[in-house]
Amino acid sequence: MSRLEGKVIAITGPRKAEEMSRMIGKFGGSAVVRPAQGTVFLDDSRIREQLTALIEQPAEWLILTTGVGTEALLQTAEKLGLSESFRRALSRMKLAARGYKTVNVLKKLGLTPSARDLDGTTAGLLREMKDVDLSGRRVALQLYGDPAPRITAMLAERGAICEELLPYRHIPPESDVTEQLIDEICSGAIDAVALTSTVQVRYIMASAARMGRLDEVLRSLEKKVLAVAVGKVTAESLREEGVTRVLYPEEERMGSMVVSMSRYFDQLNETSEAEKVDMKLAEQEVKQADVTRWVADKPEGC
Repeated sequence: MSRLEGKVIAITGPRKAEEMSRMIGKFGGSAVVRPAQGTVFLDDSRIREQLTALIEQPAEWLILTTGVGTEALLQTAEKLGLSESFRRALSRMKLAARGYKTVNVLKKLGLTPSARDLDGTTAGLLREMKDVDLSGRRVALQLYGDPAPRITAMLAERGAICEELLPYRHIPPESDVTEQLIDEICSGAIDAVALTSTVQVRYIMASAARMGRLDEVLRSLEKKVLAVAVGKVTAESLREEGVTRVLYPEEERMGSMVVSMSRYFDQLNETSEAEKVDMKLAEQEVKQADVTRWVADKPEGC
């Protein structure tokens, strides 16, 4: 039996859903697409004011949590004709960076962060900054898509004067699709739900709470439906929402996520030697697709 044969996997990320469906199919599974993340748009109105203020009076620390959000700040500065001024402001601030993509964006500017994470999470980045005195310090926190009250609360507890920078904002997904996914989770109509961002996690759990089905969702994710995260950050978000059984790969790659899921279910099946060979070939193909995509997207100088 193929590792995912007979398994139905719900994909909650709208981007590259078709590609991920094909990967799942290589392992014998079937995918259903249930977008739990809406589109994003550049919130020019507020970020212009914040960026101008940051240039005029740089913060003590600028915490950058995503590569795409960091690039959005640079693009906005360029649109305003403030590109050079913003780069000078960056050099005057202490920079903290989460994730290799963020570090690579800074590297292209000739900047090295004073602090960076070791585990791919914003909470991990703050742990690395545990000896930094933030009391009374002005801290700018770049986010992507939606606010992060838990992170800002952690900074506030340390006495920081924190301002969130949100260059992008998310538009909520269609409610009927989210409700359908919650029904499928609660009934066990799917075997796993694959999540690729913290935004998806928050929307699903918030929708379940509004429907009065949050406890039911958590019970099902504990017993019937496997929650699979693309990496540590999304896994951390699931745990924060009360999900205790979470599977995620060490490498934050879509292909690695599918391979980890297939191996998990393989432990529950009896697989013939011939099928093991087929699955090994499928793993190599999926991983190679991941590597090819990463090289194509890799920033210069990496």
